Formats: sequence, C-alpha cells, structure tokens
Amino acid sequence: MKREQFSTNLLLLLTAIIWGFAFVAQRMGMDSIGPYTFNAIRFAIGGLSLFPLILFFKKKKKKTEPQPIKIKSWQQTYGGLLLGFVLFSAASLQQNGIVHTTAGKAGFITGLYVIIVAFIGILWKQKTKVTLWWGVCLATVGMYFLSVTDDFQIAIGDVIILLGAFFWAIHVQLTGYLSPRTNAIRLAQYQFFICSILSFFVAFIFEKITISSIIEATYPLLYGGLLSVGIAYTIQVVVQKTAHPTYAAIILSLEAVFAALGGWIVLNETLTYRALLGCFLMLIGMLAAQLESFNPKKLFKRRRK
Repeated sequence: MKREQFSTNLLLLLTAIIWGFAFVAQRMGMDSIGPYTFNAIRFAIGGLSLFPLILFFKKKKKKTEPQPIKIKSWQQTYGGLLLGFVLFSAASLQQNGIVHTTAGKAGFITGLYVIIVAFIGILWKQKTKVTLWWGVCLATVGMYFLSVTDDFQIAIGDVIILLGAFFWAIHVQLTGYLSPRTNAIRLAQYQFFICSILSFFVAFIFEKITISSIIEATYPLLYGGLLSVGIAYTIQVVVQKTAHPTYAAIILSLEAVFAALGGWIVLNETLTYRALLGCFLMLIGMLAAQLESFNPKKLFKRRRK
C-alpha cells in the first residue's frame, strides 16, 4: 500500500471513529437542549473552527488543493446553498430521531446511506453491481431484526433516522461533485454556516433556548462542533477529492460499529441477541454493497478443488 493511500485510509478511519462516538454526544446533548438548538450551535462551532485554518493557508500563500475544475460562479453559490440545505435536512432528521432510539441503532441505520448512494448511482445510469443486491438483501433483513420488534412494531426514532440516511446519501453525492470544483475547506465552512442558520431559525420558533441549558450541554456541543463537524466533516470533504469512493464508503461505514461501541461504553446501552444479529447483517450488507464483485458459485468451486 502506498504511503499516500495509507494516510488517506487512516484519515477516513479517524473520521469513522469520530462520527461513531458523535452519536453518543448527540444522545447526551438531548438531555439538556432541543435537537435544532444542538445542531445550530454545533455547526456554528464547526464553521468558526475553520477560520484559523483558512487564515493559515492564506497567510502562507500555499495551495491547499489541486486547481479546481472551473464552474460558473452561480453554480458554485447555489451548489453550496443546496449542500447546506441537504446537510440541515440530514442532521435534523438524525438529531430528532436519536431522541427516540439508542446511539448504537442510530449509527447502524444511518450507515445504510452507503447502499442508498449506490441506488442513486443507478438513477444516474451508473453500472449496477451484483454485490449491491446482495448488500440490499442482507441490510434489509438486518434492519428488520434490529428495528422491528416481535409484535411487528418499529420505533418512530428508527424511521426518522432511516429518512435521514436518504439525505446523507444525497449529501455524499453532492460533496463528491462539488468538492473537486471548489475550495474544499471553504465549501465545508459554507455548508456548516448554512446548516447552522437554518437550525437557529427553526429552534427559535419551536424550542425554548436558555443559557443554562446550553451550558449543561457544553461537552456534547464541543465534541459535536469541533470534532464531528470541524474536523471530521472537513476531512470528508478534502479526502473525497482523491480517495477511491469504494474504499472510502467501506471505511466510513465502520462508524456504525463505533456508534454501538460508544453507546455501550458511555451510555451503558445494551442490544438484544436479535438486535446484534441485525447489526451484524447490516454491517455485512453495507460492506458487500461496496465490493467490486462477488460470485458464490465461483467461491464454492474454488473450495471444492
């Protein structure tokens, strides 16, 4: 493995770890403040945290990225606005859903976005892999075991998180398109501020905002703002410029595992054997959907030799 590829994979793994444990921070933050207030503040913190980095590269007069593909200014402006709106939609659904479910379950259901990304690719007439359908089948069965109870009821939080996964998939596609064509760090900051402004607007209408409640949620907000938003999202935007999309999706899907691990360590969350089976099938499905090829018949023939 080349050093550059190793560094890229290491950054993606770091992102997956940060995002996984961010589900714990988001769950803890809901004990003090509302979901829109939480998102408004954490994305504002994330956007502000990028100013030193932008000023540093500007002062040093160093190019932080290859020359972007030229696009019209209005395309860049509206593209950034659209990316911020999609981020707001995805983050809002996730933050509202996590109030009604566990951090571990939220992580695994959100991870389904890697399969949804492949489905969106089909709409763009991209070649469909057989492994995608293997992944869909496994993930669907896994989600049934994870979210549907013995009396065939599904938690409302799981449904909201699943809707959010669709927006995360759209966000990945948009990021992949815009990132090579713009300044990646400024793009990241732009979408953070758009998401924060929209969240503040909704929070002022529907939630009660107090200084004391914000202070109580200081640590979750700092983790969600500085690490999950400021660092992890920025790594995603920058790394997606050069990373192989298949390898990136596989590594980032591991955030589901770290979400479950964080929920167990920090929040003392437990999963039933049924839910654990569902998590296992979903993880295998997410990974299988990203493989280039898989043919059980060929595998069986090799074993017989």
